[in-house]
Amino acid sequence: MLVDWFTVAAQITNFLILVWLLNRFLYKPILDAIDAREKRIADELASAAARRAEAETQRTEFQRKNAEFDRQRAALMSQATSDAQAERARLFDAARNAAAELANKRIEALRSDAAMLNGEIRRRTQQETFAIARKALADLATVSLEERLADVFVRRLRDLDPHTKTLLAEALASNAGPALLRSAFDLPEPQRALITAALNEVFAADVHVRFETAPDLVGGIEFTVNGYRVAWSIGDYLASLERRVGELLNEPPERPPVSAAGATASPT
Repeated sequence: MLVDWFTVAAQITNFLILVWLLNRFLYKPILDAIDAREKRIADELASAAARRAEAETQRTEFQRKNAEFDRQRAALMSQATSDAQAERARLFDAARNAAAELANKRIEALRSDAAMLNGEIRRRTQQETFAIARKALADLATVSLEERLADVFVRRLRDLDPHTKTLLAEALASNAGPALLRSAFDLPEPQRALITAALNEVFAADVHVRFETAPDLVGGIEFTVNGYRVAWSIGDYLASLERRVGELLNEPPERPPVSAAGATASPT
C-alpha cells in the first residue's frame, strides 16, 4: 500500500494547527478561567480568614475592654461606697460633736444661771441679815453693827487656843512690817483702838496694825500676819445657811442641825 506522504504531512499539519487553535482559543481560556476562579476562591477564603481573624481580635479586645470596664466600675463603686461611708461617719461625728457642744453650752449656761442665782440669793441674804442685825442691835442696845463685830472679834482673839496663839506670836515676831487687819466695814477709831489693844494684850507685844476695808469678807474681820490669819465673818453663818438650804432642797428634812461657824486660824 502506498503512503501519500503529502496527505500525511497535511493531516499532521492540520492536527497541529487544530491543537494550537484548541489550546489558544479553548483550553487556555478555560484554564485561565479555572485559575482565575481558583485565585478568586483562594482570595475570598483568605479574605474570609482575615475577616474572621479580625473579628476574633475585635471580640478579644471587646472582652478585654468589657472586663476592664467591669473592673473600673467595681473600683468606682467601692470608692463611692467608701466615700459615702466616710462622709456618713464624718457627718455623724460632726452632729454628735455639735450635740455635745450644745449640751455643754446648755450645762454651762445652767451653771452660770445657778451661780448668778446663788450670788443674788447670797447678796440679798447678806443685805437682809445686815439690816435685821442693825435693827435688832439698835432696838436691843444702843450699839452699832460695827461695834458689835469688833467686840465679837476681840472675844474670839482672847479665846484662841495656845497653839494658835504661839503660831501667831512667832509670825508677829518674824514679820518685818505691820500686820494686816481687813474688815467688811470701815471701822471707827474706837473699834480700831479696841482691836489693837486686844492684839497687844493677847500676844504680849506692841503690834503694829494696818487697817483695810474688804467688802468681800461679808460682815467680818480678818487678821493676817506673815502667812497666818485669824478670821471671823458673818459669811461663815451665811455659808452654813446656804449649805443647810441645799440639804433641805436635795435631801430628806430629817437632818442634824448645823453648828454655827466661829473664828478660824490657818496658814493662808
